Amino acid sequence: MSDAAPERANFCYRHPDRQSYILCQRCGRTICPECQTQAPVGVICPECMREQRASAPRTKPAVLTRVRSAAGRGAPVVTYSLIGLTVAVFVLQLVPGVALTPRLWYAGVYSIPGNFEPWRMLTSVFVHSTGLIFHVLLNMYTLWIFGQLLEGLLGRWRFLALYLIAGLGGSIGVLWLGDPGTAVVGASGAIFGLMGAFLVIQRRLGGSTTQLYLLLAINLVIGFVPGFNIAWQAHLGGLIVGALVGLVYVETRKRSQQGLQVWLLVALVAALIVLSLRYFLFPIV
Repeated sequence: MSDAAPERANFCYRHPDRQSYILCQRCGRTICPECQTQAPVGVICPECMREQRASAPRTKPAVLTRVRSAAGRGAPVVTYSLIGLTVAVFVLQLVPGVALTPRLWYAGVYSIPGNFEPWRMLTSVFVHSTGLIFHVLLNMYTLWIFGQLLEGLLGRWRFLALYLIAGLGGSIGVLWLGDPGTAVVGASGAIFGLMGAFLVIQRRLGGSTTQLYLLLAINLVIGFVPGFNIAWQAHLGGLIVGALVGLVYVETRKRSQQGLQVWLLVALVAALIVLSLRYFLFPIV
């Protein structure tokens, strides 16, 4: 007399021809060794493993997690990011064969027809002279000081807008007041814009501005000293535009005026874009 046939429950549900006595610890179905995935306790079948992975929280990159953590603590992450980006570009400038600077620097004649490279109006803010490391160090130190003050005061997005618009203003200053064809690099225009905005905000809010006036005066005078090779035009342009942005911020700081604030900034940027077309509007004779 033959033995009774084995129960079907003792066979793998994915491979009916394979007998097994191991159960999935989640669904309780029989699975053969090929279908088993080791779990902290027992094994899991392929279907349950897929469900587990689908429902598991997605992990974020460590860098993103740290940035968000810093942002949650109120750290000036935009300031740190601008410094990091500028330093990274400076390091790339030092790499032989990269030739990064000629592609990004701002030339005063950029808007001449046939040489239209408008990105230089902003990318020049992140490029510095490789022959003088003090140039980038001083700019980044000043950005670190005023960035912490203004980012906490204005908020991250307003601060970033201030920095970029002031940087554009510095390029406009070179375009109109500088020598056409002279290449200008550096974050000085944007940083002077931070100073200009901070000065306006401090005055409007009743804060002391004596030391800031002195700092601005010294830096502006240095720009006119022969032999220093400093683009005072960028300093002046950034200072004026930054002061205008600061005035917009302080005069539209009420919640009900947020829409007006955005439109005023858009109008300012539009005016700067028009001014950037100098050599289209006023061709060189």
